[in-house]
Amino acid sequence: MAERFDVLVQGISKPDALHLLFAKTDSVERPSDRYFAATRLGLCDCDETLDALIRATSDLKVDELFDRITRRKAVEALGRRKDAKAIPALVEVLRCTDTEAVINSLSALIRIGWSPSEEEESHLLNLLDGEVTQARAVIQLFTRLRIKSVRSKECIGGLCDHESLLISGAARACMASIYGEHDLMKPLVACLTDLVAGKRRSAVIDIGDSGVEALLPDLIRAPVSMSLRAKSFFQIIDANDSASDPRHQIFLKQLLRDDPLLLDINSEWQCGEDPSEIEQNLSHRDEARQYGAAASLMRIDRDECLKLIESMQERLWSDYVTHYYLTCIVGLRSIQEKGDLIRSALAETTPQYTKSRIAAAWACVELQLFDQMELLAELSSSAPWAPLRWSCQQALGHLREQQNIAASA
Repeated sequence: MAERFDVLVQGISKPDALHLLFAKTDSVERPSDRYFAATRLGLCDCDETLDALIRATSDLKVDELFDRITRRKAVEALGRRKDAKAIPALVEVLRCTDTEAVINSLSALIRIGWSPSEEEESHLLNLLDGEVTQARAVIQLFTRLRIKSVRSKECIGGLCDHESLLISGAARACMASIYGEHDLMKPLVACLTDLVAGKRRSAVIDIGDSGVEALLPDLIRAPVSMSLRAKSFFQIIDANDSASDPRHQIFLKQLLRDDPLLLDINSEWQCGEDPSEIEQNLSHRDEARQYGAAASLMRIDRDECLKLIESMQERLWSDYVTHYYLTCIVGLRSIQEKGDLIRSALAETTPQYTKSRIAAAWACVELQLFDQMELLAELSSSAPWAPLRWSCQQALGHLREQQNIAASA
């Protein structure tokens, strides 16, 4: 479960979660509460809950559906706990037959910061022969934990031309990040505009793993979720200790303002000016189609745009995807009449709306919402997500400049 959905499990008490974790499925009114319980225990910080999650990796079996799912969630929760005490149990999970549990264990070991022994590394490389998603997760572990060895370089390097982009892209990123073979990343640039959404997203992730700064201009123009691009962007500049580079500051501002007219949107994803068509594409599962609709909102007559925004705000404001695009367009088009929409978006604390808060921060500058400076100042230092924190810092600085100019006029 994505961490932004933690609110769904916070209502479960710790005692109830401990009971549900090992309960017989037929004794539970809602069997799904068992795996929600595992996620809930991932939010705790005491030894009792950690020990329970560790025990779940061995006591819960894979032949009963809810045992299997709960075990997967327990493994995932151990990654969130980031406690080295869980490493032996997680390493043992790598030997099980449940591929999803193996993948969750690989991710958890990355988060904890595992240093595998030579024997454990050998087992990891054997896992490359498993399913595509498992092989990709193994390669990502080598990349993110920066595990270097002659055998791993040979095995992973040999996958750079694998028929699956999920494997070849991860392998190329590993070779670029750990062994400096940056030229191997060039084929992934074309994938950033592939018609298949999954290929675009995996390319964004692989570029982030590669740490190749030369790919930042291509990364910021990809028609992929801004939050995913931002994660890879920060991953690259952090790896190169280059956050203060003026060129990167410009790129980052363009990325976080997220103007759809500056993205590489091909004709397959564009739509016309018909309101129903725009609305339909904004709710499409493919983010490129969403951006195509947002581009139409940028191009249509301002009054028509305002009318459509007001209509969708009234009916679809609770949908966090629509919420984001409406907030973004109001700022980009400086629609002064919708200042209250921006204030509402900036004040929204539900994690799913964090992207909207970024859009609202930039919109505060365009609409000169000086009454939001106090909140922007608070978020500039307290926001846990770096893109939101940076956006609020920049917006606050621009508003202060506007105030100074007005005062000296």
